[in-house]
Amino acid sequence: MTDATPTAPIRTASGRVRGLTQGALSVFRGIPYAQPPAGSLHLAAPEPAATWDGVRDAFAFGPPPPQSLVGGLTGRIAAEGEDWLTVNVWSPDVGAARLPVLVYIYGGAYVTGSTDGPHYDGSALAARGAVVVTLNYRVGAEGFGVFDDAPANRGLLDQVAALRWVRENIAAFGGDPDRVTVFGESAGAGSVAALLAMPSAAGLFRRAVAQSVPGTYFSLDLARDIGARIAERLGAPGAGAAQVAAYAPKSLRDATDDLIRALPAYADRWGRVAHTATPFGPVVDGEVLPATPWEALAGGAARDVELLTGHNRDEYRLFTIMAGRYGKTTEEEAAEALRRFGPGPDAEARYRVAYPSAGPTDLHELVLSDWLFRMPTLRLAEAHTAGGGTSYAYELYWQAPGAGGSMGACHALDVPLVFGTLDSDFAGLFLGAEVPPAARALSEEMGTAWTAFAAGEGPGWAPFTADGRATRVLDAPSRTASYPEEVSRLLWEGVDFAPLDLGPDPAATQPGA
Repeated sequence: MTDATPTAPIRTASGRVRGLTQGALSVFRGIPYAQPPAGSLHLAAPEPAATWDGVRDAFAFGPPPPQSLVGGLTGRIAAEGEDWLTVNVWSPDVGAARLPVLVYIYGGAYVTGSTDGPHYDGSALAARGAVVVTLNYRVGAEGFGVFDDAPANRGLLDQVAALRWVRENIAAFGGDPDRVTVFGESAGAGSVAALLAMPSAAGLFRRAVAQSVPGTYFSLDLARDIGARIAERLGAPGAGAAQVAAYAPKSLRDATDDLIRALPAYADRWGRVAHTATPFGPVVDGEVLPATPWEALAGGAARDVELLTGHNRDEYRLFTIMAGRYGKTTEEEAAEALRRFGPGPDAEARYRVAYPSAGPTDLHELVLSDWLFRMPTLRLAEAHTAGGGTSYAYELYWQAPGAGGSMGACHALDVPLVFGTLDSDFAGLFLGAEVPPAARALSEEMGTAWTAFAAGEGPGWAPFTADGRATRVLDAPSRTASYPEEVSRLLWEGVDFAPLDLGPDPAATQPGA
């Protein structure tokens, strides 16, 4: 950006901003959409951004929100400053173009994430004829911890506030406020699914894309119990929001990281959650989030919102490789995972019958991929269709060459493919030192499909239906077929993805334990 020049000022509801030219694009970074959630606003719902006089430079990303150093893929120490709640805009035409708008919500297991990663650069998508927006929102205990007298789901409320900012301001950047598509991956997809079920988000977007939806939504009782344990680790047992909020974000982060490290010790209280990487997720509190997305969508919520949703074939592969455990799973570990995460008390036997040639590594990966991402995503398409909405489905099937060819179609591979950021370090994790031509072709296909969908033209294949289950299999080459993971679909048929609740570890209470 050394040769970039400032844009002409653009007026927003809070004041004028100027960004930088980047080739044919105008790029604006770090625009506040809400006040910093610090001081009296710590652990509060977001408040509208304060106004300013003159012209504000929107040249640099805002600081990342406070976040875990042990959870997710990108744990980091946040930069200085408290102006965490900001948006970034890439526009190919800041005139009266009325272009479709793509608003991205990052993943990170609900404990990490920020918009300043090069893999989230919106340039390639914007060059396809869309205004692209990325947003920071609170994660971890800041965004999803439940404490007395504090609103639940503050991270989701941040996202709603950002979408309201888009609704009010995006026309000045060349976007059409009536053609907003919200999209996200992993925890970002779980957020998108939650937004579809939230009354406060109704009318703020016309379309939604949910990439690898995690099925981990929390009951209020479970979230309260986790919040109480965080307060204990702060040295404030029984504390309400005002007392917890008095602690600096670093103290709250350190207490959260301490709890994440100790999660297995809570298996008798928190069940499956104690064996995941995070004690946080959207909370079905009956107010901000009245019901799980599957229940809400099946009942007709957001039936007027078009949905594009899908998952990757080998979702859990990323985590076993990162842990150095790929190919090393024992029979005992596979059996325990099947009992803990599988669909019902006979899950281990049913998986072994359904996948007779699968070894322990494959079985472990299959059941965790199904429980965490594949079946919740499929069920979202099914629920939306049942509730009268239009859904499109996909599965990313292409095998990435990274990690000596073992990456497969793993979790998060879709992020650089959709954004077209194939030369980023993040993409290198999946693609290796040199980007294969097949990856560039697939990125072109996915970027085109996502922007066409945002424009109201559909992604380029038939909608998902209860009988045909049309699914775009993204590969080299791609094809449209019936849902490819039929074996797992039948194993999980009729299983309800209810909120995770207080209770013992299923693996300790089933036969064979």
